[in-house]
Amino acid sequence: MVGMRERKKQRTRRALIEAALRLFAEKGYEETTLAEIAAEADVSTRTFFSYFASKEDVVFFDSNTRMERLLDRVTTRKSDEPLPALLLGIVRESVSQATEDEGLPLRDAPLRMHLIMNVPALQARALHLLFDSQLRLARALHDAYPDRLDAVEAAAAVGALTGAAKLAVMASIERGDPMERAMEAAVRAAEVALRGLDRLGDT
Repeated sequence: MVGMRERKKQRTRRALIEAALRLFAEKGYEETTLAEIAAEADVSTRTFFSYFASKEDVVFFDSNTRMERLLDRVTTRKSDEPLPALLLGIVRESVSQATEDEGLPLRDAPLRMHLIMNVPALQARALHLLFDSQLRLARALHDAYPDRLDAVEAAAAVGALTGAAKLAVMASIERGDPMERAMEAAVRAAEVALRGLDRLGDT
């Protein structure tokens, strides 16, 4: 059961995230200061640093949580779960996380995507996180199927799926689709990629 102190910390953290995204939308990412975010959330700048180290951290506020959940999906799989089913399950789990955003409204997801695609500092951070998460996921996949996948095959599977899903999301958003449709596009793209991976580990 979550105590009162923990609930207060969660409310403060969410207030900072919502304040930051609101200001980024109104003023722009570079133009928004940490002091302004703190003031908008009705806390001190010192309090801001108790939750986040930088503005970048606010944008990627859920990266660690998402990654841990995906890794857990791999490590807690059923022993007889087929590889394609697990891979598609990972993509579905990722999509599910994107529609939850720790309770943040889904309408803020396109804003985050826009920021990440257009702010150089965020582009660099996203690329770093992408490489790190793919490597961690590939290692976990290799450990889950040591007799079927070597390290290279596991990396290829993760790269193919994540690349297909992420590009499909961006293409969908670029043509003006709502976020829900973009998430559906991610799953569809993963299914297309999986058809090319069906025989992976059988040779």
